[in-house]
Amino acid sequence: MMRSRDIHATTAGMLLIAATAASLVATALLGSLLDGPGFLAGVSQHQDRMLTAGLFQLVAAFTSAAIAISFYPVLRTYAAGMALGSVGFRLIEGVFYALSAVGTLVLVALSDQLSASGVIGATTQASGELVRDLREAAAVAGVLAFYTGGTLYYLVFFRSRLIPRWLSIWGLAGTTFGAIGALLVLFRAIDTMSGPQVALNVPIGVQEIVLAVWLIWKGFSTTVPAPVADPGTPLTHARA
Repeated sequence: MMRSRDIHATTAGMLLIAATAASLVATALLGSLLDGPGFLAGVSQHQDRMLTAGLFQLVAAFTSAAIAISFYPVLRTYAAGMALGSVGFRLIEGVFYALSAVGTLVLVALSDQLSASGVIGATTQASGELVRDLREAAAVAGVLAFYTGGTLYYLVFFRSRLIPRWLSIWGLAGTTFGAIGALLVLFRAIDTMSGPQVALNVPIGVQEIVLAVWLIWKGFSTTVPAPVADPGTPLTHARA
């Protein structure tokens, strides 16, 4: 029979893979469809593609929030406050990702006006640009929430040694680089999905896949017993 920790580790690993895959598929499907001033015409011609992207965005939203929830029962025995904080921020991430997905679906609805009349009015075009900007802002907010939540549970992983420290350090470095990229986008120093932002997100993207494989294959460390202190106490060092 699988131990409770093994179940949580395997579940988290599968969710990490699902969230990463869903996000990559959604990004690939959207491509450059939302670029340029006349983007609604492209949306109108690729509605099925947009709807599929929106679906994968919703999958990414739900699975991203579920990752921290699956970690929580284990991490709370080492640092209840930080574990709860990671859940809170990743739930916020999921909400903003869902809002971004809704924005994708709204753009499809707006593009229907072109399908019906062959022409998009100035009001519809302005509405489309507003929705596009709002969905991008929601995505950036979601990414920042992800990096905050991720930083919290990687700190707990580092202290508890539930996973190898090199993997925790990699995760902390990845969330730092990714957050820098998101802030640069927020302040319009670089464009969304530009080369610099993609490069800054590569470390955490690769790390989460490695972490997922590790959790499914190895699980949490069996040489680190859970602390016997009350879960509400500050983070404690586990015995090696």
